[in-house]
Amino acid sequence: MNTIRQKMNIWAMIFVLICGIPASVCLAGPEIPLWQGQTVYVPVYSHIYSGDRERPFDLAATLSIRNTDPVRSLTIVSADYYDSEGRLLAHYLKEPKPLGPMASVRYVVKESDREGGSGANFLVRWTSDRPVNAPVIQGVMIGTKNQQGISFLSQGQVIREHTPDKRKR
Repeated sequence: MNTIRQKMNIWAMIFVLICGIPASVCLAGPEIPLWQGQTVYVPVYSHIYSGDRERPFDLAATLSIRNTDPVRSLTIVSADYYDSEGRLLAHYLKEPKPLGPMASVRYVVKESDREGGSGANFLVRWTSDRPVNAPVIQGVMIGTKNQQGISFLSQGQVIREHTPDKRKR
């Protein structure tokens, strides 16, 4: 049985060589999509509730935006902060901010700022003049009270995107 399997493998290899199919085609993984812009929803929390009495536990929230493209820049167009009711509280950018390859930027909502509530969020809009890898956009929450500390993160969710460009770089 092993001899038959070995012969079949040899014939398959010969077929691939004769047909001229490059090995890279057979071994290539899925292509990573490239984008020219997205709108990303990022949940953040100015506080969470603990215990049976639902006592608020205040948190500082950091919006982290990381350009994952090792070659191309992108531009952060806006980073808008909304409260639990969906009201716009703040524009964290006065003008678009370029973000170079592998660079990152952060925006902080102070622990003392409870205005956003437990359902606060950011809408981040970014763009690029050429297709790039999508950035990693996260909310990082941290708080300490007495001898207790809590920290966690939330992942941004793309809610609108430009069509990926199928051309190679």
